[in-house]
Amino acid sequence: MLSRPPANRLAILTLSLICTGCAATGDKCLTDQPLFEQTEVFVSGQEGYHTYRIPSLIVTKKGTLLAFAEGRKNSRSDTGDIDIVLRRSLDNGRTWLPMQLVADHDHDTIGNPCPVVDRRTGTIWLLLTGNPGQDREDAIIASTAAGTRTVWITSSRDDGLTWSPPRDITAQTKRENWTWYATGPGCGIQLACGRMVIPCDHNVAGPTIVRRSHVIYSDDGGLTWRIGGDIGPDVNECQIVELADGNLMLNMRNYAKGPCAEKRRAVATSVDGGITWSDIWYDQALIEPVCQAALIRVTRRPAADRHRLLFANPANSTKREKMTLRLSYDEGRTWPVAREIHAGPTAYSALATLPDHTVGCLYERGRQHSYETLTFARCSLAWLEETTRKSP
Repeated sequence: MLSRPPANRLAILTLSLICTGCAATGDKCLTDQPLFEQTEVFVSGQEGYHTYRIPSLIVTKKGTLLAFAEGRKNSRSDTGDIDIVLRRSLDNGRTWLPMQLVADHDHDTIGNPCPVVDRRTGTIWLLLTGNPGQDREDAIIASTAAGTRTVWITSSRDDGLTWSPPRDITAQTKRENWTWYATGPGCGIQLACGRMVIPCDHNVAGPTIVRRSHVIYSDDGGLTWRIGGDIGPDVNECQIVELADGNLMLNMRNYAKGPCAEKRRAVATSVDGGITWSDIWYDQALIEPVCQAALIRVTRRPAADRHRLLFANPANSTKREKMTLRLSYDEGRTWPVAREIHAGPTAYSALATLPDHTVGCLYERGRQHSYETLTFARCSLAWLEETTRKSP
């Protein structure tokens, strides 16, 4: 059985049995045995912040797990004094190092963390968006705010220990008629060709609200960024994966109405690395209460026995609750595996494939409301695919 962390570490909330020889036999054992555990990584009201929101996960080239979040100083509000904070784990999320401050724009907002790792150099690039602290989203959308949304980037070349001062890249990544703008949240990806792609969304200026998703990309190792294709209307926060055939899939938060579209995730694909996108279709298996969701690739043939995509969101069409992990074996066409990891209030989430071949989900979780903690759930594929077992 897994040992508990030292007393000064965060407590494991839920723990499942794995084989007693894992430490001796190596990582493969973790994939062969059921494993499920949860740990509170950020707790609202602690360490100087009223609320922690907007989780993001990435694994570095050296195997360190990075968990980013917005630290909201004074309230749960999307507006105000908001910083980017980080906790690092050297053991696949079992224990976590002390919290770090990555970006602080004084009393203004800097948020929406969306990291990507350049696997060639090991550099971690973190894309962010900001605005004056007094500006509300509705005023930014209506172009009546004092300022507007801006796009920023910071990087780390020492596995997340230190970060460069955030640099404004708004001129490269935002069109003049875009008002609201958000990077991610969640994570970006690096394609097989080396291109790094960040999923984003924006609103278009005008008399009515027009929500659209888009991507930005870098072909020079993160030094410069360009706007790729955009998709819409009636979509915004999104996540991206590279499919086995090299095409891209964008999975989007959906505001569309209609018998086939309402409360279902919106999906589009690209055959040219994100420069253009197909028409939107709606995945009837992926119900949502209109909320952010997470999507990553877990395995690919022939390195693994089969292709696997992993999706997470509050699997409910009316409330933000029932955080559920889903697996697809056919590149997102169907989702035959679903495991609920928390029945109560939940909201945003982020996913990562860990070096020991388990998977991690950092998500907003609580008892009374969704924003009480950011909790890290770690499970083996054996646990996830054991669908006959009762979910916790």
